[in-house]
Amino acid sequence: MEEETNIESLNTEELNTEEVNTEEIIPNDSGANDLSTEVIKPGKKRRRKKIVLLTIGAIILGFILFNVISGYVSSLPKIHYEYYTGTQSEAQYPDTKFAVMSDLHFYDKSLGTEGAAFEDELYSDRKLLLESEELLDLAIEDLLGRDLDFVLVSGDMTKDGERINHEQVAKRLQKLIDAGIKVYVVPGNHDINNPDSVRYAGDGTLAEQNVSGTDFVNIYENMGYLTYDEDTMNYLAEPVPGLLVVGIDSCRSDENVPGEGETVGGKLTQEQEEWLAGVLREAMEKDKAVIVVSHHGLVEHWDGQNKLHPDYLIDDYKYVGKFLASYHVKLGFTGHYHAQDVVLADFDGNGLYDIETGSLVTAPCPIRYCEIKDGLLTVRTGTLVEKVYPGTDYAENAHKFVKDTVMLEAYKTLKKYKVSDADADYIADIVGDAFVAHYNGDEKTNLKPEYDMSRLGLWGKIVFSIQKYVPEGLWEDLPPQDNNVIIDLN
Repeated sequence: MEEETNIESLNTEELNTEEVNTEEIIPNDSGANDLSTEVIKPGKKRRRKKIVLLTIGAIILGFILFNVISGYVSSLPKIHYEYYTGTQSEAQYPDTKFAVMSDLHFYDKSLGTEGAAFEDELYSDRKLLLESEELLDLAIEDLLGRDLDFVLVSGDMTKDGERINHEQVAKRLQKLIDAGIKVYVVPGNHDINNPDSVRYAGDGTLAEQNVSGTDFVNIYENMGYLTYDEDTMNYLAEPVPGLLVVGIDSCRSDENVPGEGETVGGKLTQEQEEWLAGVLREAMEKDKAVIVVSHHGLVEHWDGQNKLHPDYLIDDYKYVGKFLASYHVKLGFTGHYHAQDVVLADFDGNGLYDIETGSLVTAPCPIRYCEIKDGLLTVRTGTLVEKVYPGTDYAENAHKFVKDTVMLEAYKTLKKYKVSDADADYIADIVGDAFVAHYNGDEKTNLKPEYDMSRLGLWGKIVFSIQKYVPEGLWEDLPPQDNNVIIDLN
């Protein structure tokens, strides 16, 4: 009996040992190990779930940090800006009268007006290329009949930088100079070293001679470039005593590569900033007011423009604006966006007006007439689209053409996001109305259509909600008025 008892005790001790070490046993097919499996699984699941959650959290945090850091880095100035911090008082703007045109996009019809390639070009953009010659002739005739000291042209003289087009533009602008009206131009992104310079032959294109920066200067020599800085392509002129016009080449034409299209965006180089700082400092010392002319925008013209179309604003535009305003530059005349829009930006109490002029070949085909008198700048706007073929429906069709081309571009973009045809049509119509309103200036919010979200499918609603900032921003007219406005320069 004692022997049996000892055996039972031994077995019990062995069993207790197994129970104590259960969590350390590697599971196998035995019943005892089934018990250990039940103990291990919940712990492992919890650990695995924790690892997964921590991994997801780390990825999300990393993504957020990456965007914050990259956003911060991209917001930093690309070059060093020498702001004026002295106490020199502002110069008074002298009395003068001048006009402003932009984005002439002149096209000599000898380069071809037929064939599939030309048709594709014609309907790929909002430009009235076929009437560009008539529109410029009408503009010159109009300006010759006015009492003006000078005319500013803020870039994109030609369709795509073709030499023949530059020569035709210069020939017409020369008429103003011959009549005693000074002319000051700057290049746009279409004008210099443009690899898209072509003529149209049948259904294809042939390369057409473009112009270099030196060619541009030679062609427009007496339109600002009689004296200019060869390193920066900037110039300084004094059309009336006490008023300086600073022409800025904001384009990146030297980055153009044959076969890859033009570089649309603009920027200042460090050499340009240093040249500008010296010129503006000297202007202050000599008590002379300054007007700046640039192709690219100096100030964001609607809330979201830099997000959708950053290439239409000069790179570092916030720093460039602050830099100019620190030297008491109050007026910048720009183009590029084909819109009639005036906006005021405040930089530490120094105000800078960016007066953007719409394209001469995009309805309504505007010209600005400006007068400075007793420290007040009066800006009035005239339009030419109704004068091209008077007595016809050309003007109405030209406005419709603008909306149609914008809608086509918007539709193609929406289809890339797999939006249904019906939803893309509806959203494109909304975008078209918004851009037409912005191009005309003085957006009338009472004409803004209501959005009927019930017309959109689920995916269409999601895409539109993400892109809604575009029509909303375009319809909101930032102060002051765009077409007819009086600005106090005192």
